[in-house]
Amino acid sequence: MRRLNIILSLLVVLIFSQAHASNNFQVKGYDSHVELTWDHDNSVDIYRIYASTGSGEDFLLRGETNEDHYLDFVTDLGRNITLTYKLIPVVNNEEKKALESKTVSVRDFTDEELLDMVQQYTFRYFWDFGEPNTGLSHERTHSKQGNIVTIGGSGFGVMAIIVGAERGWISREQAVDKLLHATDFLQNTDRFHGMWAHWYNAETGTVREFGKMDNGGDIIESAFMMQGLLTAKQYFNEDNNKEAQLRDRITHLWHEMDWKWYTNGGNHLIWHWSPDYGFEKNHGIRGYNECLIAYILGVCSPTNPIPVEAYHESWAGWDNPNFANYTEYFGMVLPLGNKRWYGGPLFFAHYSYLGLDPRGLSDKYANYWVQNRRHTLINRAYCIDNPYGYPGYGEDFWGLTAGDRVPEGYSAHAPGYIRDQGTITPTAALSSMPYTPDESMKVLKNLYRNYGKELWGPYGFYDGINLSVSDVPEEQVRKTYIGIDQGPIIIMIENYRSGLLWENFMKNEDILNGLNRLGFKRHGKEISTN
Repeated sequence: MRRLNIILSLLVVLIFSQAHASNNFQVKGYDSHVELTWDHDNSVDIYRIYASTGSGEDFLLRGETNEDHYLDFVTDLGRNITLTYKLIPVVNNEEKKALESKTVSVRDFTDEELLDMVQQYTFRYFWDFGEPNTGLSHERTHSKQGNIVTIGGSGFGVMAIIVGAERGWISREQAVDKLLHATDFLQNTDRFHGMWAHWYNAETGTVREFGKMDNGGDIIESAFMMQGLLTAKQYFNEDNNKEAQLRDRITHLWHEMDWKWYTNGGNHLIWHWSPDYGFEKNHGIRGYNECLIAYILGVCSPTNPIPVEAYHESWAGWDNPNFANYTEYFGMVLPLGNKRWYGGPLFFAHYSYLGLDPRGLSDKYANYWVQNRRHTLINRAYCIDNPYGYPGYGEDFWGLTAGDRVPEGYSAHAPGYIRDQGTITPTAALSSMPYTPDESMKVLKNLYRNYGKELWGPYGFYDGINLSVSDVPEEQVRKTYIGIDQGPIIIMIENYRSGLLWENFMKNEDILNGLNRLGFKRHGKEISTN
């Protein structure tokens, strides 16, 4: 009997070892971290990650997890080093035989390699974490609201899919299939005079109320979606059935958006309409903020446009203290934006300009490249000046915009009293890469190399970091992701690198004709529609 038990024990060990030998253990080295992945075995309680420098001896425990991946920031071991990893399954507090050891190197990345890394990790939010039922994008990770999709963030996700196809992270056909899935949902779900709601329940596809009297059409979220879809219509231009179907769907959705309805018979756009409350919420849209793209799309509509006067008399009202600025901050005159908060949060320079190309773009109110570059530089200069003495603020640690507050809550962070609470949001500087490439790259390197152990996760940079809340690094980071913060990172870095989204959106003749009607110019000349 004793011999039989020994044989059975040996068979169990052999079977277990063979099962774990095929667990597809992979390691990949980057600039400051190593990514480890494997196929998870449900019989395993946890996995322990060990690493050794040099000869592959003297393994150190680097961490443990019950998931199928692990990120190991190795700057505590040195830079430009070679490491050997072993992954050990643990069952009932007993370490089993290690999976096959893997050797990997980390080395200093070039700026281009760092941008590749940030974009590709951020892309995972929209691809790996994409919502499977609708084909759209989740509002955020760790949502207290349940499984919901967001229309604006999904519009950013459409543009992220374009980048993924262009960079070769997915095939062109995969991208088209994903967007056909998304547009199938978009054309069949509840719309309100052609506009989508802010949120939808992922499982049922029904509208999810965003707030009081906000259970119907949201023209700003819808504008962000259509900005992405019109860019996709131009990009996916091949002569095949799937791409032709995608273009036809987008055209149909675009033509059905009734911008005129959302003026309620007046001369300005109203943000919301509800089937239960009508226009009772009565949130008129006036500049300057993230909503410029809505007025532009409204005027550009080939089927239900708003009058040009609505742009000049409502959005761009000179009597509006949030529109005209022309105040000097840190030696720079800012044309537009709230004076008290130095132009406002930096997402004003991002959301409307994911597709709308600000290079050389101007109207009688501002040069929009100058506006966005100065807005970014003023935000940076304010953080360097650091009037409230928050730790860390400086040339490589800046960027105030809307995002999750550390340690809790959400805020539209901006320079100035109340709005500046010590939280730096990585999307602020990273999404400003086209305007301030050198300055933004310094932030990228600092956040990744010096704070990445806590700030970098499976989808790239987490949403916020605040060094003033604690001396404990784990408590300084809000480990969440939000679609509307992730999207601009990948999109605006791509616009900096190749102009991809800008160039495709600006090929649309409806957009170009509308910009001409509004009096916009490119580099001082009338915009060509050829």
